[in-house]
Amino acid sequence: MAADEKVQAKGEQAEGKVKKVVGGAVGNESLRAEGRAEETKGDLREAKKKVKDAIKPQ
Repeated sequence: MAADEKVQAKGEQAEGKVKKVVGGAVGNESLRAEGRAEETKGDLREAKKKVKDAIKPQ
């Protein structure tokens, strides 16, 4: 499960970055905004995973 979350977060970040760059290149602000949102979603998922790992008993 933990590896799944990490992979999903990295996938969202990568997909968001691609959409953001492509949207900027073609002048599509809607696609660019969608990319920023998806990238942020991945960042938040990754942060959540780090917090869970930090408070997990050793």
